[in-house]
This record gives sequence, structure tokens and C-alpha cells, in this order.
Amino acid sequence: MATMKVTDGTMEQVIQNNNLVLVDFWAPWCGPCRMIAPILENLAEKVGDQAIIAKLNVDENPVGATKYRIQGIPTLKLFHNGTEVETFVGVQPLERFTAAITKYAGH
Repeated sequence: MATMKVTDGTMEQVIQNNNLVLVDFWAPWCGPCRMIAPILENLAEKVGDQAIIAKLNVDENPVGATKYRIQGIPTLKLFHNGTEVETFVGVQPLERFTAAITKYAGH
């Protein structure tokens, strides 16, 4: 499974209708965002249907960035059953994301 693009119009539905969703708040001009992109693609392949890895372009979708108080990018938020449970700021190793998803996948 690859990463999924979400928008201000679709993000809430994705978060509410899926058990685990990791949302990457990013922008094309952001260097660290480009660095984390292949990590997230790898993560999406690794977790398969355990979680959705979603990407929200904050330049094109300012409502979502404002709602979740995004102050710097990349910021990633993990949602479990529609509730925000973890936040990651900056580039993180694949293992950190995998561990967080594994932690909530069985619940």
C-alpha cells in the first residue's frame, strides 16, 4: 500500500473511518519533508493494511494545518480510532513510526 493524499475535504473522513492513520503535514518546498517522503513510502509498504499513511500538503490545505495546530513541518500525527494519540516533529527513523503503529495496531 502506498501513501494516500488527503485534503481539507477528505482528511477527517479518513481519520474517522480507519483504525490507524498517520498524517504527514508537509509542503513541497520543505527539505526535511522531502527527506522523510521515502521513509513514509517504506512505512506504508511495511505496515500494509494495519495503518493508512496519509499526506496533507499544508500550502494547499491550510484548514487541516490550522485545526491541528501545525507550527512546523514536517509534523506527523498518529490517530487511533479518530483520536490523536502521538505527534512526531521533524525527520524520524522508520523504526520510530513502526513502533508507534505496532503499539496501537492490536487495540
